[in-house]
Amino acid sequence: MASGSTSTTGRPMESRTGRSKQRYNSKGERLVAGIVPLTADKTYVLLIQSTRRKGWVLPKGGWESDEECTEAAAREAWEEAGISIQIDYDLGDIAETRPPKKPSKDSTKSIYRFYEATVTKEETEWPEKHKRERQWFTYVQAKEALTSRPELLEALNRSTIKR
Repeated sequence: MASGSTSTTGRPMESRTGRSKQRYNSKGERLVAGIVPLTADKTYVLLIQSTRRKGWVLPKGGWESDEECTEAAAREAWEEAGISIQIDYDLGDIAETRPPKKPSKDSTKSIYRFYEATVTKEETEWPEKHKRERQWFTYVQAKEALTSRPELLEALNRSTIKR
């Protein structure tokens, strides 16, 4: 699609880039919005392939200054996983505990705000389709896939997914 065009859902097809509008708290921690995307019957969670590290992750990304946190979470769900969602619950804040892959100016810790959401639609085309796969997991499978990401595992455990 050409630059600036929209998908069939009316959403822009390009994902936001850069961190010029990124929010940080008073301690300098990056504020990140994310979702735990579940099926309506709460038996499966949708995970996406990480682009920076090997493995599976929950859709998440920077909460920007021109949007509410729930809007950021829904935007990240669309950009990274190609899904439309209904946000059901605020799962609260979770502090990042893992060390950065390699120290850099971008290695500030993050504070994640996760929301439980029901997936209402899966699109065949989405902004990050070329660099991410998506896959449905049971709780047991997702728990195993997220073992190296304690903040994401905590979000999954706070959700109402059937265990």
